[in-house]
Amino acid sequence: MIEIVDLHKSFNGQNVLRGINLTIQKGSIFVVLGGSGQGKTVLLKHLMGHLRPDRGRVVVHGVDINTLDEKGLNDFRKRFGMLFQSAALFDSLTVGENVAFPLREHTRLKEAEIQERVRERLRVVGLEEVTQKMPAELSGGMRKRVGLARAIALKPEIILYDEPTTGLDPITTDSINRLILEMQKKLPVTSVIISHDIESTFSIADRVAMLHEGKIIEQGTPAEFRRSTHPYVREFLKIGEQK
Repeated sequence: MIEIVDLHKSFNGQNVLRGINLTIQKGSIFVVLGGSGQGKTVLLKHLMGHLRPDRGRVVVHGVDINTLDEKGLNDFRKRFGMLFQSAALFDSLTVGENVAFPLREHTRLKEAEIQERVRERLRVVGLEEVTQKMPAELSGGMRKRVGLARAIALKPEIILYDEPTTGLDPITTDSINRLILEMQKKLPVTSVIISHDIESTFSIADRVAMLHEGKIIEQGTPAEFRRSTHPYVREFLKIGEQK
C-alpha cells in the first residue's frame, strides 16, 4: 500500500531523513521506532504530503503523492486518518461535534447521516455514551479514543498514529493497544505508528523499523527485530525493557 523510496529531507542544511526505504503492506500494523529527534514526525508528515522531500518518493496505492497539485493532495489526504499525540480535540466542541467536524468539512452528508456516522464511529471505540461531553470532562485515554473516532470518521484506508501511548499510564496504554488491534479487525485499514514504546510495539506490530539519525538501521517482524545485532538497536531494546 505504501512505498517510501530513497527519501531525503533537510532543514537549514541539517539532514533529517537520509535515504529512507520502506514498504508497508496493506492491512498491516507497521511501527517506526526511534528516540526523540530522529526524524519520526518528519517521516509521518511526508506520508500525508505535508512536507515534500528534497529527493525520493512516497508512493501510496501506486500514486507518487509528490506529483499531485494542492487540490489533488487535499483529495488524496481523505484516504488518511490521523491520531495526534495529544488527540488535538477542539476544546470548545462536544465529543460528537469533534467527531462530526471532518464530515462537515469534507462531505455533503445530511445532518442525520452525520449524526449516525458519529454514533457509529464512537461505538467502534467504545464511547457512544459520551457524545455530549466536553473534552475537558474526559480522561487522557478517553480523549485518545475520541481522537481515533474522529480519525476514522471519513472511513480512511490508512491510519497514522503519532506516539499514541505517550503520557498514558500502563492500564490506559494497554487499552489503546487493544483498540489499535481492534481497528484492524473491524475496519479495512493499514496502520502506521511512530513510537518509542518498546513494549507496546511488540504487542501490536506486524513489522517494526528503527529510525536512527535519519536512516532505517533495522526492520523486520517483532521476532526478527528482537534478534538484531545492531549496537544501537540492542541498546534501545535493553533500555526499553528496563522501564
